[in-house]
Amino acid sequence: MVKSIPVVLLAALLAASCGRGSNSKTIDVALVVKALDSEWWQRVKAGAEEAARAHPGVRLAVLAPEREINIDQQVGILEDQITRHVSALAVAPAGVSEVVPVLDRAKAAGIPVVIMDTDIAWSGKLSYVGADNRHAGRLAGDYIAERLGGKGKVAVIRGILGVATHEDRLAGFRDALAAAPGVECVSVQPANSERAMGMSVMENLLTTYPGLNAVFATNDQMALGAVEAIAARNLTGKIAVVGVDATREAVHAIESGRLAADVAMHPEALGNKAVAAAIDAAEGKPVARVITTGETLVTKENAAEFAK
Repeated sequence: MVKSIPVVLLAALLAASCGRGSNSKTIDVALVVKALDSEWWQRVKAGAEEAARAHPGVRLAVLAPEREINIDQQVGILEDQITRHVSALAVAPAGVSEVVPVLDRAKAAGIPVVIMDTDIAWSGKLSYVGADNRHAGRLAGDYIAERLGGKGKVAVIRGILGVATHEDRLAGFRDALAAAPGVECVSVQPANSERAMGMSVMENLLTTYPGLNAVFATNDQMALGAVEAIAARNLTGKIAVVGVDATREAVHAIESGRLAADVAMHPEALGNKAVAAAIDAAEGKPVARVITTGETLVTKENAAEFAK
């Protein structure tokens, strides 16, 4: 018996009772993400629910651990869904070594698995749905290098160590800085994709590197925490902060001049396309090996397009 693990569970039961014949089969899709404690993941959830509504007979459950760092909770959720023998899984892996063994069990049970948001080297996946995280980091790095005129000191506040999403964003950022040798990366510090920790790390960076010119945060929760720390020292506008995700709060911060720029990763499209792929897989339809959602640099000039 799988031990019950406390999780944040938001399930949308979307079974359409009208218009279905008595022989219609209900398709149970579980979308298992890293957390549901931020605007980003709530918008992924909204896109997923939209995809489910477009397919009568689909029941969608959106599940997540309490925090992104709680990988064992995500493993427990996946084990529960395998025991329930859902029709398909769409998964944003919180950790590779921990999650892959349970995904192997899903495959052995005949449950199709779509990987989304964070790609992993697992041969059992039917498809990867998501953005190019390395390109997102490169966009942020190119913007910072141009803003600084090719010279200055920058720091990185990154997500959980070992998570491919953040590793790739950091790698792309470093790619950009390699083409701008006058821009020095003085520190890379983890803040686990959490706002409060991002603020704390930023406070330490300001103390250690008083001449800091810019900061790249590998998601918006950490970027917004950094913005708060900078504002507390009356340094708003003097240190350029760039995030990733382009949540509505982050876009408003760009409009007000507190955040310099961001990289939009289109969460509604991510949730929508991941669930649509999982439904196709459950129905035995072909699914593309890679389904892209795109990434866009957001600055004050185009922020209004992303503020809705």
